[in-house]
Amino acid sequence: MKQFNKLIEFRQAVYDHGLTRFADAQLDLVDALLFSPPIRSFPELSLSQAFRRQWHSAYAAIEEGKQDWEWLEPYFIQLIPTTGPQVFSLDGTSWLHPAAKAMADRQYVYSPTKLVNSRSIGIGHPYSVLAWTPERHSSWAPAVSVRRVLSDQTDIEVGVDQVKQLCRHRAAEMKQELHLIVADAKYGNHCFLGPLKEEPCGTLVRLFRNRVLYGEPGSYSGRGRPRVHGDRFAFKELETWGEPAEMVELEDERWGKVRLQRWDHLHARQDASTPFSVILIEAHLEREKPNRPFWLGYQPPPGQEAGDSCLVELWYGYQYRWPVEPSIRFRKQYLYWTLPRFQTPERCDRWTMLVTLAQWQLFLVRDLVRDVRLPWQPAQENLTPERVLQSMGGLFRQIGTPAQPPQPRGKSPGWPTGRPRARPERHRVVKKTKKKP
Repeated sequence: MKQFNKLIEFRQAVYDHGLTRFADAQLDLVDALLFSPPIRSFPELSLSQAFRRQWHSAYAAIEEGKQDWEWLEPYFIQLIPTTGPQVFSLDGTSWLHPAAKAMADRQYVYSPTKLVNSRSIGIGHPYSVLAWTPERHSSWAPAVSVRRVLSDQTDIEVGVDQVKQLCRHRAAEMKQELHLIVADAKYGNHCFLGPLKEEPCGTLVRLFRNRVLYGEPGSYSGRGRPRVHGDRFAFKELETWGEPAEMVELEDERWGKVRLQRWDHLHARQDASTPFSVILIEAHLEREKPNRPFWLGYQPPPGQEAGDSCLVELWYGYQYRWPVEPSIRFRKQYLYWTLPRFQTPERCDRWTMLVTLAQWQLFLVRDLVRDVRLPWQPAQENLTPERVLQSMGGLFRQIGTPAQPPQPRGKSPGWPTGRPRARPERHRVVKKTKKKP
């Protein structure tokens, strides 16, 4: 009953504070996302029984609706437990608009594909996703912040702002327990670690295998300019590593024989003021051909040393990064995040928030629903987001909706007589370049 009441409180709070204009139609859109059969276009959501209005109200909710993002994102953070260590995964994705010439601020974005001899560059909007990952080997990762990356920004700059906002609202909890930010190799550089070195969270990022770092410069010799960099530390040159500060070997059910090594007080050549620790992970050493080793960079919270954290726990902590990827795929495939064809980036942002609200409701009801599986589906003990979406119909019939029923308003007057129709403005695709120092 506690979880049941929490779901009702979530819906009522979002309706009262998060959706500030056209709240009824927006909340009906979220319910339609959760109950509609597979759709091929955005207006088909209006055919769902959960959407009690006409199809044009669905477009009005996106075009004229308003949302209080400054209230919604901190509210998502409040839903996270206040006790125990927590892990947050940061990643990026894209919403492709290849043919939307009237869409502003379109960019060349990375779009991975498994097709052979195909390009991985598309045209659309990049998004930065900061998600809470409560479990290591699952696809549950509700997003606490999803922001569009503007053409004058980088993914790293937006990611830093998202992490800083998280630290502002979880400062008290971060002083009690470790809060870890995990990210892929795109964020494994001084541009991401430097702005976060004074924040109360720990940062664990993957590093490319061809990196070259430098140690501490040592004491001043008394002649000439003081040294900025110490000994060279090249990932591909074993003779430059030296003795590790810590080494652990263990047996893991999934990774076999594992060796972990850590070196402290290393930095990039571009920023000697941002030292961090480097962790080398070698898995499946029992095989004739072990897996390729990979490197992690760890920046502890201020006032702590890398040795204060268990090396094995840090390695397990990085494994919490993966759930954000199936979570993003679920948003696109089953919550139709990138299906609609809107005309402005602002409408895309409003739809993005509605998809996030639907994702959080799925997470809140995952322990309340009974598994309703199709004849060919195997039973699941821990339900996936897709199975919860398939099984939650009966639950929402009990809780109802805080949205008001629709009121008839007559027919639309249509396009005003004598008002000229103007062709929408066309926008060029923005090609980002590296910023000069």
